[in-house]
Amino acid sequence: MSDTIKIRKGLNIKLAGAPEPRLCDGFQATSYALRPDDFPGLVPRVLVHEGDVVQAGTALFCDKNRPRVLFTSPVSGRVEAVVRGPRRKLLAVVVSGDDRGKSESFPVADPLALSRDEVCDVLLRSGLWPSLIQRPYGIIAQPGDVPRDIFISAFDSAPLAPDHAFVLKDEAADFQAGVHALSRLTSGKVHLGLPAGRPDYAFLGAIQGLTCHYFQGPHPAGNVGIQIHHIAPVNKGEVVWTVHPQEVVLMGRLFLRGVCDFSLLLAVTGAEAPVTPAYYRVIRGSSVRWLTARSADGAPRRYISGNVLTGNRLDADGFLGYYDHQITVLPEGGEPEFLGWMMPGMNKFSFWKMFPAFLMPGKQYRPDTRLNGGHRAFVFSGVYEKVVPMDLLPVHLLKASLAGNVELMEQLGIYEVIEEDLALCEVICPSKMEVQKMLRQGIDLMIREMS
Repeated sequence: MSDTIKIRKGLNIKLAGAPEPRLCDGFQATSYALRPDDFPGLVPRVLVHEGDVVQAGTALFCDKNRPRVLFTSPVSGRVEAVVRGPRRKLLAVVVSGDDRGKSESFPVADPLALSRDEVCDVLLRSGLWPSLIQRPYGIIAQPGDVPRDIFISAFDSAPLAPDHAFVLKDEAADFQAGVHALSRLTSGKVHLGLPAGRPDYAFLGAIQGLTCHYFQGPHPAGNVGIQIHHIAPVNKGEVVWTVHPQEVVLMGRLFLRGVCDFSLLLAVTGAEAPVTPAYYRVIRGSSVRWLTARSADGAPRRYISGNVLTGNRLDADGFLGYYDHQITVLPEGGEPEFLGWMMPGMNKFSFWKMFPAFLMPGKQYRPDTRLNGGHRAFVFSGVYEKVVPMDLLPVHLLKASLAGNVELMEQLGIYEVIEEDLALCEVICPSKMEVQKMLRQGIDLMIREMS
């Protein structure tokens, strides 16, 4: 085992409603959707019409700037709707699923026996290519690039995150095939980040073709961007790719079976979840109506596709995000609490230790969605550095982003970070700044200026 990398800065937010390590009976969704807004920088071109019959793996739309990058149907069925917004912006392509389970056919082959171009072609045609995320910028990888390295984080340290030791325990063969496919795409190494002191992850450490690294510490130790920073940082002119471990499994299934199987384990979490917080087998992009419809008590709830730090709000008839493997349910916040900061606050979490609850380190919290404060001037306070275990100055970087200073953003490390890496700054920010939105504004500017 290699030396353990200890992450000292960060913050663990202990919330009630962690998923139980068991697979519950799922609720069959009837409709599924792909949304272009899930893919930063995408300019979509629709390839189907309402009423078209599709199979799993049939292209629904493509990237107008990179036509080979396809976004395919997760199920067989019929195109129910092509949803557009103002100025005919494509919002979603909705597919009504059937029970046939038909899929487009792809060659069954050992990825190690294929050339790089052949592996790329299969991933592109199947619609799995968008699973490969490029650093810098956190956008879909360019098919023509050869990344320096590929990174996989096998654990997630975010609040209520899925336990990948449980999720992947029966997927070792598919994961191995997926790693073999990834190894054909890079001229360097495929790195795997593992949690230290967790023997239940040992089966992943035995996968061939990986360079394993062990991490210990609070969130964001499980973020792949933090792991890249401590293993081999991204410098100007370099490109690395990242991929979620469940996406590696989907790639392995594709090469071993020759069909598109987009089923995955979804963690339903949160103390307000209307079903047992546990794992459910669903298909990518599925409607969450099966979950929201079970809120029979009428209590106001906030459904989040993803975790509480980086996820997106879900409507009652919404769809699971492309990159999300978790749904979090919180109580909806009501009116601001009068003099709330003066109350004892035995059930309130505070990074600043304003409430006596910090004396109970094992306590789990049930927060609501209230802001608990107002916007203030964005000043240099030095607090962001307490939760960002990277060698950069977050406030300086964000202010450079707001100012649109490309050269300064380069100097301050814009190539190393995406929204999730600075999400904790938004939690502890005394100015209540929308840190992630500010960072994406700078990244979008970099893409425009550097392309």
